Amino acid sequence: MYETIEVAIDNHIGTITLAKPESLNVFTSQLARELNDALKKLDNDADVRVIVIKAKGKGFSAGIDVSELKDKTHTELLETTRLMEEMNITLTSMKTPTIASVKGFAVANGFGLVALCDLAVAEEGTKFGATAINVGLSCIGPAVALSRIIGRKRTLELLLTGRIIMAEEALQWGLINRIAQKGRLDEETMKLAEELAQKSPLALQITREAFYKMSDLPLERAIEVANYAFAQICALEDAKEGIDAFLEKRQPNWKLK
Repeated sequence: MYETIEVAIDNHIGTITLAKPESLNVFTSQLARELNDALKKLDNDADVRVIVIKAKGKGFSAGIDVSELKDKTHTELLETTRLMEEMNITLTSMKTPTIASVKGFAVANGFGLVALCDLAVAEEGTKFGATAINVGLSCIGPAVALSRIIGRKRTLELLLTGRIIMAEEALQWGLINRIAQKGRLDEETMKLAEELAQKSPLALQITREAFYKMSDLPLERAIEVANYAFAQICALEDAKEGIDAFLEKRQPNWKLK
């Protein structure tokens, strides 16, 4: 079905693998379209409770295929840019939690993809960078997500210098959640994915949606969004099931999302 990615579902975990290692998994128009299509389909699959995004080869992604930017008018460039950055809208508007599983390097749009995922696990030694400035371009698209995680000063430093940071610094800055030892990235990623997949899918969905809604709101409005979400979760059948399962010392039987 897809030519640039691979998609699988196992035990409530959907996995999207960037599968063009010979070109360092760069974002072509085709890859951008296929990634967005797969994200939307997995998000609408009632059996999928968490989505993992990973990559084949020695690195996660080297960013946008710059050859697609040559000899285009401003209008054509805007259309190409919107396509490449469509994942910004898709990943922030979907219901299902996402985890980036990163090794080798994630630069430019690849770095932006990691920042857009809810959680991220990186293998030790992984390099991250908003490197487009080094070839006379800009990572202003990835900066949208980066700035919400690490703030203005650090984002501008990466954006304007193109500096590479290692996984350890990315962890300190809050760009990733965990560092996996060499050869254990898949194991550590799946451990985290399985932890989420064991939770109530509806509670996860409402919590994720409310978190992003309240992030940019004034305090009083943010608290009201949080209050509404908590009341909504408490009214779910899953809330009653979770409490009953806890008291009866058994595993809960959650509803589908």
